[in-house]
This record gives sequence, structure tokens and C-alpha cells, in this order.
Amino acid sequence: MDTILECKDLTKRYGSFTALSSLNLSLEKGQIIGLLGPNGSGKTTLIKCMNGLLAPTSGEILVGGYRPGVESKRILSYLPERNALPDWMKVRDLVHYFQDFYADFRTEKAFDMLKDLKIDIHKRLKNLSKGTKEKVQLILAMSRKADLYCLDEPIGGVDPASRDYILRTILNNYSEQAAVLISTHLIQDIETVLDRVLFLQDGELKLNAAVDEIREQRGISVDALFREVFKC
Repeated sequence: MDTILECKDLTKRYGSFTALSSLNLSLEKGQIIGLLGPNGSGKTTLIKCMNGLLAPTSGEILVGGYRPGVESKRILSYLPERNALPDWMKVRDLVHYFQDFYADFRTEKAFDMLKDLKIDIHKRLKNLSKGTKEKVQLILAMSRKADLYCLDEPIGGVDPASRDYILRTILNNYSEQAAVLISTHLIQDIETVLDRVLFLQDGELKLNAAVDEIREQRGISVDALFREVFKC
């Protein structure tokens, strides 16, 4: 399999606080990966470094062999935790906006998913509920044909029924030529779709393991292991 993400002694400090500490990591395509850890563990900092929103203090991060920048953004589709879309735009206009901006955007796919969720494409984003806004963001992110999908809390603000649809959407829109990295605290809801998990704590990588290995070798679920490791 091809390597899609590499971190080499990746460190990020904010003054005297270390958010990421000499992180070494290599992820391959063809996997759905859970990025898990308590609040303040470094998950969002790692994601922002991947997307070029933060510069490392030291070390290196590569996405598809590229340092974060123009080339890496062509192959990485990012869903931020908070809405980053212009809320005055109509949903249909957002679809065309993404179509114009990204060469790999699949317009028909986006409209099909919006229809499946019965989202009114003629409404402005600001007039939608919080959960519906999050669905629109996810649909736009997953409608790209990217090499790496980076999803920060994709199911945090939606109802359980919609979570099932969103997870199916994620499963149906990636292939062995891509990888999906999901940061979430709702481990039970996503465990069934994960191939691999990363545990972060205090900016350090505590675990990088295949889900099947955890179940076979430890005899417990990822959720149970998370609670054991982080005492929650």
C-alpha cells in the first residue's frame, strides 16, 4: 500500500505548552482510521498541521509526499469541526462553488447525497439547523475524489439516524486508493467502520494498531480499550 501521511519527529509548541511531542507516524491508503484521544490530546493540532493551518515548531509532516501547501491540498479533503462555509450562500451554490474550486469534485454525487437526506438545495446555509449544516459540509467533503479525507468530528452534531447515513456515506465514497482519518469522541458509533486506531495523549502517540488486532489480542472493543487507557 502507498503511504499517504508521514510525521517525522513532529512537534508543535504554543509558548511553554507542547501540543505535539516528537510524533512519528506513517499511515497507508486503503484504511479508515480513527484519531482518538481526550480533549487537549493534540488531535486538532495534528489535523491543522496536516492542512497547513499550523506550522510545526520542528519536525516534518508530509501528505502524499508533499509538505502542506498547494500540492497537498489537491489530494486532501478536509472537514473542519466548525462550519467554515459562507452561510449566506444557498446549498446548490455551494455545490457549484466546490465544483469550480476542486478539479476532483463530483457534482452529481453531491446532489444525489443531498437528495437522499432531503436537504433543500434552494435554502441558504444560515437557515439550516446545525445538524443539517454539518451534513452539507460532510457531503461536500466526501464528494471530492481525494487521496486522504480528514474529518474532524463528522458526526458530533447529528442525530443517531443521520449518523448511520453519514457512516455509510464515508464507507461508500472511499476506495483502496484513498484513506479516511476520522477524529471523534463517539467511538461506539464509528468503531464498526474503523480499520485502524490512533490514541493520542498529551501530544504523544500512545497506540497505533489495527482494530482486528485489538479485538483478537486483547479480547475487548476499541471503546473498552479507550476507556481503560484513558480511565474514562
